[in-house]
Amino acid sequence: MASEIIFYTNPMSRGRIVRWMLEEVGHPYRTEIVEYGPQMKSPPYSDINPMGKVPALRHGDAVVTETAAICAYLADAFPKAGLAPTPQSAERGRYYRWMFFGAGPLEAAITNKACGFEASEEKSRMLGYGSFASVMDTLEKAVSASDYLAGDTFSAADVYVGSQVAWGLRYGTMETRPAFERYWDRLKDRPAAIRAARIDDDLLAKIRPA
Repeated sequence: MASEIIFYTNPMSRGRIVRWMLEEVGHPYRTEIVEYGPQMKSPPYSDINPMGKVPALRHGDAVVTETAAICAYLADAFPKAGLAPTPQSAERGRYYRWMFFGAGPLEAAITNKACGFEASEEKSRMLGYGSFASVMDTLEKAVSASDYLAGDTFSAADVYVGSQVAWGLRYGTMETRPAFERYWDRLKDRPAAIRAARIDDDLLAKIRPA
């Protein structure tokens, strides 16, 4: 697919995850910075994402929102980048499992804990993730089972979940466990990750000069 990619983001958002994914894909893209406040809630951006959130992606006629969905979309749209196991492979199940574990239980558990919400043991059964502790235990097993979430090969699931692990370790929103640190150590020196962080840090410096 040769259509132009337009990436709507803010360097102080989950758009940093998509930036890393785009750098892994290696296809040219154009960045549109969307400022928090009225711009994010008003046309023309609200026509892209009525939720008034970033990131979002336009690829030709396709518009994709939600960070995990964008990562999964890009992996399939650019298969030569090798960022998703083939649909016929056994690893495809693991890839889906952990990508959407990150988008569901992990994201919800971390966000609720950061906001000071913790359900009682009885009400935790109503939550898709159960408890923060069970999510951390499950994540630890996932990142310890193999070098990468889908097996021996890096994938978009590692971009998405790895970014959450990096953020959690840096800002204390998740537990610091040796398995999490080892997992992030396997990812942090990827050239695409370094490039993406540098791009967003430079953009952030322009938006919020010292």
